[in-house]
Amino acid sequence: MKVANCMTKDVAVANPQQSIREVAQMMGRLDAGVVPVGENDRLVGMITDRDIVIRGIALGKGADTMVRDVMSAEVKYCFDDDDVEHVLENMRDLQVRRLPVLNRDKRLVGIISLGDLARSGETRQAGQALSGISAPGGDHSQSIH
Repeated sequence: MKVANCMTKDVAVANPQQSIREVAQMMGRLDAGVVPVGENDRLVGMITDRDIVIRGIALGKGADTMVRDVMSAEVKYCFDDDDVEHVLENMRDLQVRRLPVLNRDKRLVGIISLGDLARSGETRQAGQALSGISAPGGDHSQSIH
C-alpha cells in the first residue's frame, strides 16, 4: 500500500514567526500534538506539544517565543508514493510517530502517523514500529537541542 492511501491530507501549517502560544492554541483546536512548520511554500520544521514544553516552558521561555526557537529544524519526511512498509521501518529507526508527507516536487501534501497506518490494516507492522519508537533516547530526543 502507498502512503497516499492512508495519510491525513488536511494539514494545518505553522509559520516560524508565530508564537508558541498561537501554535499551542492551533493544536488545541485541531486536537493534534504536532504541526508542520512552513515558510515560502517549503517545509522548514516540525513543532510538537512536547517541543513547546521541553524546549520552551522548561527553559523559561514565554508564550510569545517564536516557533523557530523551539521547533525541530531537521525534518524527516516521506513521499506520498512510498510503500507503507518502508515508511514504518523508517519511523521505527528514526523513533518518530509521525512524518510529514511530500510529493515529488517536495510540497507538503499530508502527514502520516502510526495511528493512520494501524487503521489502514498495517497493525502488526505498526506495533513493531511502536516498539522501536518507544525505546528511550534517539537522535530526535527533544531534550537534546
